[in-house]
Amino acid sequence: MMSAVPLQRAAEVADTSERRITLLGATGSIGTSAIDLLKRQPERYRIEAVTAGRNAEALAQLARELGARFAAVADPACYGALKDALAGSGIETGAGESAVIEAACRPADWVIAAITGAAGLKPTLAAAERGTIVALANKECLVCAGTAFMRRAAAAGATVLPVDSEHNAIFQALGAGPREAVLRIILTASGGPFRSWSLEAIRNATLEQALKHPNWSMGPKITIDSATMMNKGLEIIEAHHLFDLAADQIDVLVHPQSIVHGMVEFTDGSVVAQLGPPDMRVPIAHCLAWPHRIDGANRLRLAQMTNLTFEEPDFVRFPALRLACEALRAGGGAPTVLNAANEVAVAEFLNGALRFCSIAELVEATLGASGSRGLLREPADMEEALAIDADARRLARELLPEIAAKTI
Repeated sequence: MMSAVPLQRAAEVADTSERRITLLGATGSIGTSAIDLLKRQPERYRIEAVTAGRNAEALAQLARELGARFAAVADPACYGALKDALAGSGIETGAGESAVIEAACRPADWVIAAITGAAGLKPTLAAAERGTIVALANKECLVCAGTAFMRRAAAAGATVLPVDSEHNAIFQALGAGPREAVLRIILTASGGPFRSWSLEAIRNATLEQALKHPNWSMGPKITIDSATMMNKGLEIIEAHHLFDLAADQIDVLVHPQSIVHGMVEFTDGSVVAQLGPPDMRVPIAHCLAWPHRIDGANRLRLAQMTNLTFEEPDFVRFPALRLACEALRAGGGAPTVLNAANEVAVAEFLNGALRFCSIAELVEATLGASGSRGLLREPADMEEALAIDADARRLARELLPEIAAKTI
């Protein structure tokens, strides 16, 4: 495996006056935060391409505002709306998976990979294989095919920068000492909206309750993942690939204030932490200017911090976290199956077809049935990872009626 920590390359990267930017997933929460930062320094950044899933009108408006050269929607059915909205602008347009990959392949110096789910895997890899800087906000790339992705990114000479606040914190803290002195890393978790709820209350949680995150403003899928704590489980798997660490070197602590985002413990007993407000513009700004710094959008007022607390995670009330840890230790295709089943389960919960407590149940059932389907093999490449992903989704949908019919 390859480490994503490219500190040795920092001195080679010049602080140029202009950087060409491509935003994959421009209309989502990560894309919106990145655009806020870009608009603050228009003289420093030029937009090459922007993409979205289906929101053609919002994408067209952004493309015009940012002066993008190319805009693409993933859903071909939305192409007409995008083309009409950008008529006369001179902005090139496209639709479908191939168009999103084309956006990733255009000549940008820096690409943010913020497409949610396994759908972001191909375009993110396409960007990495150009040898560019990829600011990775799509954790599923590494969960589904981390070994293959990091190997191909390294072969292309790409720099992978972590955008997730926790991984970005670890990335920054690792600079405090030599790699051989790292004992472990600690990812923090807010605990989500149900941190202090009883197991019975969590089992009966509603969609409205699950979407009320106490600290962060995020899209619905990642908000539900935070409520189940699957998000933290996926981050553990992502950290394994990003930093080339063994499973037992990655720990999680619940930190409800969401101020300390990650810590690195060194062999001499020192623990180096990165602190910041619960605002995704902070890690995005770090990646956007790396290896330099730009003015951020929000600042931490330490004098107003009355307390910073930490708790051990509860694997009984939050079984999704346990499943993710088990999948990492099992290796092979288990993380791919975990992610695929979780995406199916969360979508069904958002659609009202599954209870909150059944999200983890469907994931566990899918993992349990995957061995007999041959889905737990290590994917040799991205194509095989996507094939396992597709088969795992079909299996999860087969198991869905049985799980949905269970009574609490």
